[in-house]
Amino acid sequence: MTAINGSAAAVTGAASGIGRALSLELAARGCDLALADRDEAGLLETAAGIGKASGRKVTTHRVDVADLNQIRDFAGAATTAHPTLNIVINNAGVALLGNFDEVEQAQMDWLFNINFWGVVHATRVFLPHLARQPAAHIVNISSIFGIVAPPGQTAYSAAKFAVRGFSESLRHELAMTKSPVRLSVVHPGGIATNIVRNSRTGSGVTDNARRVQSIERFEAMAINTPATAAQRIIDGIEKNQPRILIGRDAKFMDLLQRLLPATYWSVMAKKLEKRMTAGTAKE
Repeated sequence: MTAINGSAAAVTGAASGIGRALSLELAARGCDLALADRDEAGLLETAAGIGKASGRKVTTHRVDVADLNQIRDFAGAATTAHPTLNIVINNAGVALLGNFDEVEQAQMDWLFNINFWGVVHATRVFLPHLARQPAAHIVNISSIFGIVAPPGQTAYSAAKFAVRGFSESLRHELAMTKSPVRLSVVHPGGIATNIVRNSRTGSGVTDNARRVQSIERFEAMAINTPATAAQRIIDGIEKNQPRILIGRDAKFMDLLQRLLPATYWSVMAKKLEKRMTAGTAKE
């Protein structure tokens, strides 16, 4: 078991959303932090939110997780500042709107470099250090879209399924070698963050109304808060849970996919339409 109190954690994507909520909750539970993001202003806001009152050591690092060299530099700086660092949370991620034929290969590469290769590279560079700790934990954030794959999310779902597969295989390898490093893969349902509002749009998408509709659909499904997600993830670390589902919606979709592995989307589409209709009626 990896105890949070007295640990030190590296968190990517810490400037907002789940990353910020994780940082605040980890600090509140007695964990030192190395916070990484491209958004330096957001990082400073996160650090300010933790404040000196917590008594925790917090360092901030401007990092683009799509750049392997920057990840290497981050790992070196983080482990130098926090020699006993024993938790790595690969949280940074982006979204891309558009059907497969509307998304250029370069756009898919951009998303994969962040959502998948960022996870792989950070895991690789931190793992030797983590393996020297008495107890350590890696947390890789996938998505409910790493379990189900809706239309319009070919790039995002492919990357999140890849994170899931990579994480599960690595977890089995670590267990076989009796490594002190544990690994959890996280599948959040709808979390109220700005990931969709900040998403890029496929070059072939010419109708702005679709972007608006995508945001509305996401916000109708985003029934969980970042703080709730952070608490669930941290509890999962302490309990060494290999798979962490966040929200009733994630649990429902996971079960539905098991029951209807080839046809689950027809059920999900009707459920989503009903929720959207109910939301419109309230307005």
